[in-house]
Amino acid sequence: MKPVLRKGKIATCVAILGCVGLSLFSIETAAADSQVPSNFDNQGKKIFTAQREIPNQNLTADSGGRNLAGFYSLRQYPGSPPRIPHEVDLSFSGNETDCLSCHEKGGFSSEFGKFAPVTPHPENSLCYQCHAQVTTEEPFVETDWKSIQPPRLGQSFLSSSPPPVPHSLQLRENCIACHTGPAAATEIRITHAARGDCRQCHATAEQTAPLNVFTRPE
Repeated sequence: MKPVLRKGKIATCVAILGCVGLSLFSIETAAADSQVPSNFDNQGKKIFTAQREIPNQNLTADSGGRNLAGFYSLRQYPGSPPRIPHEVDLSFSGNETDCLSCHEKGGFSSEFGKFAPVTPHPENSLCYQCHAQVTTEEPFVETDWKSIQPPRLGQSFLSSSPPPVPHSLQLRENCIACHTGPAAATEIRITHAARGDCRQCHATAEQTAPLNVFTRPE
């Protein structure tokens, strides 16, 4: 009878430990789910999801290979879609999602010897609608077009306050894509990507008009 009782006690202990482990797992899962906000603003969930899915070493890596001068040289004016600075295989014209093979998550390109920039809007897969290759430097017609000045950096309202976001969030609501990782321009690459919720501290203040100075009523 003793061996039978011993086996019964062992089975009971195993069952109890299993229940405890399952309960702890359920609690951890529920806690993780409870940390996901339900009231994201302006597609802010993109930032939250990208920050959680990208390894920290990728968020903080720096190749030093891109700067704002090169960033703006690919654009007709600040805020416009960049042109495609490399040749594109003709087969891509039949399936533009091939662009995402390099630009959805980034990574090093042995062909160009550089890290591929990450698109902030991979869900918009009709890439050629906005991004085009330049086949000639000659303008189609004579023009006196002049671009606008790019936004100034570091325009904090107080010496210790976070700088505002100086551009529109249209198609650029995923801050993680442009401001982190080895493909980010050096001047705008951040060092605190692990915080994730960018717009909790950085407010949008487009510099399209002079800022109104708040005066406290007497």
